[in-house]
Amino acid sequence: MDIKEKIEAIVDKIQSSKTFKSQFEADPVKAVESVLGMDLPDDQIEELIEAVKGKISLDKAGDLMGKVKGLF
Repeated sequence: MDIKEKIEAIVDKIQSSKTFKSQFEADPVKAVESVLGMDLPDDQIEELIEAVKGKISLDKAGDLMGKVKGLF
């Protein structure tokens, strides 16, 4: 399992599906496991969830920077 690909798949699904985004916000463990199709140990799933949250934050920051640059 390529972790980077899984993180990207989860982030893409969050960004493209309001239903999945709500599920991720309410119960990130179940949401991630539904995408992976497997049950992982809690410590591994928590690390994956944190990586997804970090990626989403970076994407949002990049979008904001692009909008700010567009103003000048």
